[in-house]
Amino acid sequence: MAAGVRKLDVFGTTPGGKQVDRWEIDNGAGLRAQVLNLGGIVTRLNTPDRNGLSENVLLSPRDVGTIFSPGWGYLNSIVGRFANRIAYGKFSLDGVTYSLATNGGSHTLHGGRVGYDRRIWDVTPVQADDGPALRLSLVDPDGTENFPGTVNVTVTYTLTKEGAWRIDYEATSDRATPINLTQHAYFNLKDAGRSSVLDHVVHLDATHYTPGDATLIPTGEREPVAGTVFDFTTPKTIRRDLSKLTNTPQGFDNNFVVPGEPGTLRQCARVTEPTTGRVMTVWTTEPGVQLYTGNFLNGTVIGADGFAFAQHSALCLETQHFPDSPNQPRFPSSILRPDQTYRQRTEYRFGTDR
Repeated sequence: MAAGVRKLDVFGTTPGGKQVDRWEIDNGAGLRAQVLNLGGIVTRLNTPDRNGLSENVLLSPRDVGTIFSPGWGYLNSIVGRFANRIAYGKFSLDGVTYSLATNGGSHTLHGGRVGYDRRIWDVTPVQADDGPALRLSLVDPDGTENFPGTVNVTVTYTLTKEGAWRIDYEATSDRATPINLTQHAYFNLKDAGRSSVLDHVVHLDATHYTPGDATLIPTGEREPVAGTVFDFTTPKTIRRDLSKLTNTPQGFDNNFVVPGEPGTLRQCARVTEPTTGRVMTVWTTEPGVQLYTGNFLNGTVIGADGFAFAQHSALCLETQHFPDSPNQPRFPSSILRPDQTYRQRTEYRFGTDR
């Protein structure tokens, strides 16, 4: 297919009877994405290996039923209104305390019980200067999941001519509210989840991370990664230090502090898959990035290609504000006010080791 955007088909219907459409974006040079209007979910992302073979590098759902099944875990979706955790589902803003739904143990996770990953978005194909794009728009009413303010959100996926999946986020609100948007893409650069990602080589530019308790709520500190299992400043496989982790289920699920000035686009991560030669670098304007290694995947979800998604069959690099930042005054503010516009950009840039 030539570069461009087209509507592919109707992927199915939600349990509530809403139609789920599937779109395709193609940069004309081997990078191709299939996108649902449900949650902005990217069902497939094809990118070339070192031999020029373009194959899928995401865990992919079979159907809409898969997406609504237990254990799906926000795969490849837009996450909001607040990505990651808010401790005990509570925060105070301008003298008012808000109580949210708790859906992640005792905490609010990824926006609550019905976050942006479960909403139907309006979709518009557009042509950016450097590649075809799909614009997704959503109105999130005041009081949804008990968050204050009506929020208007736009997320644009562009597949650039240079081989990047660029994500531009923009939001406004009529009341002060926390906002923290991300893409929860589950990457396996080798085989889309048939095998584990334990031998993927990861390099993070972060010299500090935000430690948390057993439920992943930050202490409020920023600690050096040097001398810990969280040190990825020298590239290493995920496998190398995995056995040293004490969390259950075992694996990385940590927020790293991205060096440099928030608001400026800078590299935060590089992932290499030795077998295929695929290389992915992650660039962001955000202050943090969460490395998650699919710890809660347990084989109960069957993907589009007929195999089960086992633990550690994918990794996520979720660019974000720090977890629980509405309750952490020393963290960068995640509060959006009516006279402001929330903007951020993240790019997943693909290449090979040729």
